[in-house]
Amino acid sequence: MGLLDGKKALVFGVANDHSIAWGIAKAFHDEGAIVGFSSVESLIERRVKPLADSIGSTFVEAADVTSDEQLASVMAKWGEAHGEIDILVHAVAYAKREDLDGQFVNTSRSGFATALDVSAYSLVAMCREARPFMHRGSSVITLSYYGAEKVVTNYNVMGVAKAALEASVRYLAADLGPEGIRVNAISAGPIRTLSAGGIAGFRKLYGPFDQIAPLRSHISIEDCGKTALYLGSDLSSAVTGEVVYVDGGFNVLGVPSQGD
Repeated sequence: MGLLDGKKALVFGVANDHSIAWGIAKAFHDEGAIVGFSSVESLIERRVKPLADSIGSTFVEAADVTSDEQLASVMAKWGEAHGEIDILVHAVAYAKREDLDGQFVNTSRSGFATALDVSAYSLVAMCREARPFMHRGSSVITLSYYGAEKVVTNYNVMGVAKAALEASVRYLAADLGPEGIRVNAISAGPIRTLSAGGIAGFRKLYGPFDQIAPLRSHISIEDCGKTALYLGSDLSSAVTGEVVYVDGGFNVLGVPSQGD
């Protein structure tokens, strides 16, 4: 018996096999869930379908998360194929590369709008379109980062977007809670993903992390998958509106220093 036997999960945002979203999807599959995927069209054939095939998933749909119509279409197709959504994973974020380098004060108006739309509002739109297919016991999971709370060099507008995302988690949890739908976020430590590669100086941030975090280790997509299992399963049936850290304890430190 798997922890998610009989559950149906729809995962947005897989880019490749290093994606946190893939770590989550694989963990769900390994525990018995039926998993479907949606990602940007340019990644579907070359990156997403091979991963879906590797776990026997037959649901792979392209979607631009800035389009309500495309989100609604994906949800409708999921409904036709699988009916209900037990677990919805939002692993979507984007900011212009030039806004992830230098000073935040130089963020363009269009860059700010783009980052907030793709990285934060898309969760709201996704939940709205998925709502008819969710039920009491359904779980929504999104991905955040410590840069939502504290200044992280070059994270810039993405930090502001993640702060908006975390606030959206709380408001959505309040809205959907009476229907028994839970909404939570995972705040992961730095992981070498495709999106992380767009942040200037990421290597300097990632490199010494395992010497600073209390657990003295880097964070993996498998670590995130394990926490997502908890949030997606009935084990977290009374947990909503939370940001759960998967960062080896880094967030509890006041003045981090390298240790033995």
